[in-house]
Amino acid sequence: MSIDLSAFLPDGADPTPPVLPVMCAACNTDRDLTITSVTHPPEQPADIVMVSHTCSRCGHFSEHPAWVAELSLVLARLGPTDDVLILGGHYMHCGQPMERTHTELRRLAAPMSTEDTTEDELEVYLATRVLRCVCGFQMELPE
Repeated sequence: MSIDLSAFLPDGADPTPPVLPVMCAACNTDRDLTITSVTHPPEQPADIVMVSHTCSRCGHFSEHPAWVAELSLVLARLGPTDDVLILGGHYMHCGQPMERTHTELRRLAAPMSTEDTTEDELEVYLATRVLRCVCGFQMELPE
């Protein structure tokens, strides 16, 4: 059973969150933003995305709906960075989508005790996918 939240809204009110400008709310500028992720929220028009960003000047973090056109203007002004941007489920570096190269199996181990014993170590095996950028940067993500 789902709850109809429209009964709690004023007549004619839109239940969607407001679309905010892509800028630091504390500094009132987009010059020092680091865009960390961009996703498409469900049940929203194609020209609205959910954007997460951090201001490198004051450290303020924000995540909110934004217009795609406004976000593209901010991204164009920021220029290429060494950061990784998650855009619609794709990882981007140097403005290029990163390509999956292969899968690795990583072994993580830690001693079961801090005392000097001959007991076995605790082991965990983790499958990761390796992503590589055209510039040579690469990173591993859990599968």
